[in-house]
Amino acid sequence: MASDLEIRAGKAFIDDHFELAVELYTQAIELNPNHAELYVERSQANIKLNNFTEAVADANRAIELDPSMSKAFLRKGTACMKLEEYQTAKAALETGASLALGDSRFTSLIKECEELIAEETDGLPKQSVVQAPEAVESPETVGVAEKVHQVPMVTASKPKYRHEHYQKPEEVVVTIFAKGVPDENVVVDFGEQILSVSIDVPGDVAYHFQPRLFGKIIPDRCRYEVLSTKIEIRLAKAELIQWTSLEFSKENTVPQRTNISTSVASQRPTYPSSKTTKKDWDKLEAEVKKEEKEEKLDGDAALNKFFRDIYQDADEDTRRAMQKSFVESNGTVLSTNWKEVGSKKVEGSPPDGMEMKKWEY
Repeated sequence: MASDLEIRAGKAFIDDHFELAVELYTQAIELNPNHAELYVERSQANIKLNNFTEAVADANRAIELDPSMSKAFLRKGTACMKLEEYQTAKAALETGASLALGDSRFTSLIKECEELIAEETDGLPKQSVVQAPEAVESPETVGVAEKVHQVPMVTASKPKYRHEHYQKPEEVVVTIFAKGVPDENVVVDFGEQILSVSIDVPGDVAYHFQPRLFGKIIPDRCRYEVLSTKIEIRLAKAELIQWTSLEFSKENTVPQRTNISTSVASQRPTYPSSKTTKKDWDKLEAEVKKEEKEEKLDGDAALNKFFRDIYQDADEDTRRAMQKSFVESNGTVLSTNWKEVGSKKVEGSPPDGMEMKKWEY
């Protein structure tokens, strides 16, 4: 019989509240750590949140507990495809298909895997041959034509590494899908609001990725890892706000819901480098701050910047008050007085002429 936590988690998933579903399934797993079905369902919720690594881990645990559960292999195959681990995905899906005969989901996904594996194989660099033009015999060209040969040339294309990101309340995880890149050929540096990634493999055109981030980070808490198929970068948020994108833009929205009430240390971030390299981070910071100062915002963008500035310079109680009031009121109230809102639930306060409405999905 399903527990109350499992029932609530399932309802949250149906209502598209995937973060809440993950949280409730986690609580249920703590009470019943050997229940394979819970891991399968949390894996599905993690897939919806683009937490593909966590989804694979959950699916693997479910398979350990119940090797006959076809759904666990389906979850693993789906998450591995998102991670571009096509061979691993295909193996998991084939096993799942053998356990769930006639399930068309496995058939279609296996076919898609095979097509992607074929594309990956066909996409390797190939040699192309350039034929020299036919020489015309003349006194000047006699002997030259004898030296004309077919000249082999290797077509070198600029590496285009795909990247994606997902976030947790306290960090943003950026994944760059670069296969087989040696650790010594990767340089990752962190600034106050800048991420710099360089991949320089001999024989290839160097790859550089240097976005100005949506929000500020704490460089000495950031880290990265070079894996066989990807580079995983973890950015520690300086502010507990929901990033609406990875990169900064003038259309930044008001900070959204966060699941953690603890504040981040307010010390001024330093600028260490993950590898020894010569980068003028002070200059980059000055350029970013100059750009922020010169921005002429209006409407919602100006209001959002005003709220971010208040949050950034506020003490712990003020930040807690802002987070609690904004979340509990569904974005209609933003209070800075913890004594006023800390001991009671903040009710929504819609603008004049409007009313609060709970949408049913």
